[in-house]
Amino acid sequence: MNRKALILGIKTYRLTNAEKSLFKKLKPWGVILFSRNIKNILQLKCLTDEIKKIFNDKNFPILIDEEGGKISRLNKIINLSFFSQDFFGKLYIKDKKLLTVYYKIYINSVAAILKSVGININTVPVLDVRRKNAHNVIGTRSFSENQSHVSSIGNLCIKFYEKNKIATVFKHIPGHGSAKSDSHYKTPIIKVNKKELTKKDFMPFKLCRSFFGMTAHVIYPVFDDKNVTTHSTIMIKEIIRKHIKFKGILISDDISMKSLKYGLEKNALEALNSGCNLVLHCNANIKEMSRLAKVVPRIDKFTEKKTSHFYKFLR
Repeated sequence: MNRKALILGIKTYRLTNAEKSLFKKLKPWGVILFSRNIKNILQLKCLTDEIKKIFNDKNFPILIDEEGGKISRLNKIINLSFFSQDFFGKLYIKDKKLLTVYYKIYINSVAAILKSVGININTVPVLDVRRKNAHNVIGTRSFSENQSHVSSIGNLCIKFYEKNKIATVFKHIPGHGSAKSDSHYKTPIIKVNKKELTKKDFMPFKLCRSFFGMTAHVIYPVFDDKNVTTHSTIMIKEIIRKHIKFKGILISDDISMKSLKYGLEKNALEALNSGCNLVLHCNANIKEMSRLAKVVPRIDKFTEKKTSHFYKFLR
């Protein structure tokens, strides 16, 4: 599979000529969509068809960041802002059986839209365990302050999406819930001991199985006091791969975020060299994507094999 280890965003409702040219030459692993790319169902279907046509691949990976609640990209099609993960977490406490029924209906509805427009990966569930004194960047995006509740609802989320042939990306591995700053703008340093991290933050990721996982741009000084997880060989190899036993494709969070300390190209290469399989770049800046195209390598054998498994799942 001759693809670069990149997932890229696009600028607007249609591919620009510059994007078409770059994608044909670059061949990124996948494309991710946001609110800026969505006007209505017909337009969105035309867009995904256009993307797939470039690669001559009906199963080409097209992702969306549709969590519900405050992270809702489909709101021009259907308003999902009421259905945060916190909403379902509270319902779980009241009535687990009712939660299962409602959550299945919700995910089936979202998945039906995604399938109808040609999107095959959603970057959910958020498995971060919420903390009372943490930054609100996670907040209602989390199911609960209880790690067992997060694990249980997270597994339902993955199961319901996969029954609809939509793959999931759990995030932000190995846990962003204790962060006191927003990694979009500043590097969070989580000063929590190993015992609490292992018992609380890492647990949902260990108990859930997803095709894909997304790293946290967060420093855990008790394991690695210099690097965020995305750039930490220790965190990726020892915690994510060995302790959590994540076997899927590991995607970096957006390398344009301010929490990363290097320039764009080095941020990408450090992520890959530390153990990420794919690099995520979301802002659709054509100059930045062109720069990345020059330095980011083709996907490795592991990623190629796992991508093949993903394609078989879609059949």
